[in-house]
Amino acid sequence: MAARRSPTARAAALPARTPVRHGRPVPELRALLPTWRSLLIAAALIAGAGGLYLFARDTSLFAVRTIEVRGGTPRIRAQVRRALRDEEGRSLLRLGNGSLAAAIASVPEVRSFAYDRRFPHTLEVVVKAERPVLVLRQGKDAYLVSGTGRVLRTLPHPQLSRLPRLWVTRAVQVTVGAGLPVAPARAAAAAAPLEDAGLPLRVALVQSGPGTLALRARNGFEVRLGDAGDIRLKLAIARRILRLTGAAAAPGYLDVSVPERPVLSTNSQVAG
Repeated sequence: MAARRSPTARAAALPARTPVRHGRPVPELRALLPTWRSLLIAAALIAGAGGLYLFARDTSLFAVRTIEVRGGTPRIRAQVRRALRDEEGRSLLRLGNGSLAAAIASVPEVRSFAYDRRFPHTLEVVVKAERPVLVLRQGKDAYLVSGTGRVLRTLPHPQLSRLPRLWVTRAVQVTVGAGLPVAPARAAAAAAPLEDAGLPLRVALVQSGPGTLALRARNGFEVRLGDAGDIRLKLAIARRILRLTGAAAAPGYLDVSVPERPVLSTNSQVAG
């Protein structure tokens, strides 16, 4: 008869069981916190970087020595370089959009600009020029005006320009670099798309009154636009009608103030 095992022996024969753990062990909070030494090193690095920045900003290490201007015409680029002359010698790190905008504002023909710092010594400026769309006449004076209604500069020889004319009285305030009042500004906005409109006539005069805009050719033919709304649509309709009819070759008018109902008249005598 087999000998019986004692309880102690049976317990010793069973394999040891490994306790089951769910998930990863959570590290102690102290292990996640930075040490005082790492904090001191980080603070020293930040202070050092700040000191280097202040040193570079207040010394000639990154002083502007070259100003490169791109965009616009050669004359506009030269004006921008002259306007930024005071920035030469200043640290690139001290340059900002506000100071540059204040300087470039003295050049009315610049519509917008962007700049870049090319270390160690170059300031690069890219300008977008205003596009002149008409010649403003006020007595003997002539001014070049953009499509935004901004007076760009005086025009000493207006007879050399093929742009449309807009005549205003002496009561209208005209200042180079400033915008025009409402009525002449509407005329400038109407003249802005003419270059791309493809009208089969050369617009010699832009007329602007209360709620009315009109384009007049040298032979007296007139395109009546009505108000300043949907100018491009009205010009597209006028282009199609005038190309189909050839009406612009003689005095008359085309009224597209209501684009859905254009009116064409080729009478030799047209009410003004």
